[in-house]
Formats: sequence, C-alpha cells, structure tokens
Amino acid sequence: MTVLGITGPTGAGKTTLLREVEKLGGAVIDCDAVYHELLESDTALQRKLEREFGPLRDEAGAIDRKKLGAIVFAEPDRLERLNAIAWEAVVSRARALLEDYREQGRALAAVDAVALLECPLKELCQLTAAVLALPEVRVRRIMAREDISEDYAWARVKAQRSDEYFIQNCDYTLYNNCASAEDFSQKARNFLKEALS
Repeated sequence: MTVLGITGPTGAGKTTLLREVEKLGGAVIDCDAVYHELLESDTALQRKLEREFGPLRDEAGAIDRKKLGAIVFAEPDRLERLNAIAWEAVVSRARALLEDYREQGRALAAVDAVALLECPLKELCQLTAAVLALPEVRVRRIMAREDISEDYAWARVKAQRSDEYFIQNCDYTLYNNCASAEDFSQKARNFLKEALS
C-alpha cells in the first residue's frame, strides 16, 4: 500500500486532492478529525493532558478545547508540549488505521496533516505532497468557508509556514492556480496518476 502524506496551508485545496484519493478507492486519514475524536474518546490522552495543563473539563465533562487553547497559545513551550502529546496519540491511531487499510487490501491511503512535516507522521508516508495557492486566493476561500472576517483570515494565512518551506520539504508540490474547482480536481487526478505510477 502506498501512503501519501498531504500537507500545505489552509485554503489551498487539500480537501479536493483528498476527494480524488477517495475516488481512486484510497483511504483518507484526516489528522485533525482523528485528534478531535481522540480528545472525546481516549481517556488516557485526556488524563495526560490534564496532568500537564490542569483541569480542562467543561460542564458536560468533556475536554474544553478553547480552554486548552487559551493555556497553550500564549506560551510556545506549552504549545510544543501539547503538540508532542497530541502527535503521540494521533500517530498511534494513524498507524492502527493504516494497518486496517492494508489488511483490507487498499492500494492507497492519504494522511492529511497541516503539521505533517514537523511530526512523526511523515515517517508513515512513502510520498509527500504540498498543495499550495496564492495567499489572496486562500484568504477568499477560508472567508467563504468559515464565515470569518478578512482581517482574521489574513492573520491565519500569515501565521502559517511559507510556500518555500513546503516546497523544500515535500516530494511533490501541487499548485492550485486553477480557474475553477473542477479544473483543480482534474489537475489533482492527473497528479495522482503520475505520482503513483
């Protein structure tokens, strides 16, 4: 089974590429979704987070992600510690999912993670691809997708790593400079055929 790591900044078009992987019969692991699911279901992860950062529960007894964010985003050392704890749990779950897909006979799986290149997930992948787009295009997309202000969208875009970082550290770069979503879907299909042949 080929494992393709997909990364890149928000709003560039990673989801379109992931849909094309699924159309080819490939499995997709969305690491953000895996992390959020683990926050709700993995009691060992919950205990580890509370040992590290103190009480984090909301009224319903679940981990309050906003409370956790408020603790870690102001202090780089604590954010680094959260990332290490989260990555350990997510990588373990991703390994198990990949093993399941291998046993199912899948020929292709994609791992989607914004921080793919900075964490142990990269070692699970035979190939890595960055999806990139112009910053102003990404701002328009995330404003429309998430109903946020232009200032907030620009702040998010500027906080992410540069295109050069992704280009230097990935096996492939897929530019989303297409006039329409359909055009980019076709470009993503062609890329997958070429990269996986």
